Amino acid sequence: MATQLTKIQNFIDAHHVLSLATSNQEELSVCNLFYAYDKENQIFVVASSDETTHIQHILHNAHIAGSIVLETKNIGKIQGLQFRGKFALLEERGLSKIYFKAFPTALAMKPKLWQIQVEYFKMTDNTLGFGKKIIWEL
Repeated sequence: MATQLTKIQNFIDAHHVLSLATSNQEELSVCNLFYAYDKENQIFVVASSDETTHIQHILHNAHIAGSIVLETKNIGKIQGLQFRGKFALLEERGLSKIYFKAFPTALAMKPKLWQIQVEYFKMTDNTLGFGKKIIWEL
């Protein structure tokens, strides 16, 4: 299980934008967010303002889904990660350091930081064989 999580975390480290899907009882929304990632706790740290549709959804339904993908036309190199978790205001202020280390110019904007506590990962990695899946759950 640790080897699988390491493979997933290496993929996460190689990227910096995730797609986030949210919903309330009446509508769906998807957005893209820059992220930093805490490997120890499986937490994405993102910045967003209260006025956005996805934050308004999260205030009613904290359960989210998301993805990170490698864009390629080469089938043998396809890699992508799907995840599910809970979205909340950043609890551990120490985690803000990893976000601002990744995006130092964001510090000047004084953004509101949020966390995604990941509960499930599914990675497709064709570099390990066509359609190879790696699953990790909390």
